[in-house]
Amino acid sequence: MVLAGKKIRTFEHLYRAEVTGDIEDVDGVLKVTRIKVHYFLKVPEEKWEDANEALDAYLRLCPAAQSVIGCIDISHELSLEPMPE
Repeated sequence: MVLAGKKIRTFEHLYRAEVTGDIEDVDGVLKVTRIKVHYFLKVPEEKWEDANEALDAYLRLCPAAQSVIGCIDISHELSLEPMPE
């Protein structure tokens, strides 16, 4: 995982994601057209830049995302919350 490469822990109490999507009728066929991921991460403030860099690189490094980009619009955002070291 990209966050692990930045030495950012992703234990369940520190990291979660909310995922939503849109399904639309495309020429009579229901298709997933959009996926939106909102990540929530508790991390020391000095790691915020690293966390944002990891998110910026994530889609181009994720095999699952790369498999559907071009077919499904994928967006993501990150909300950071301070955590003492």
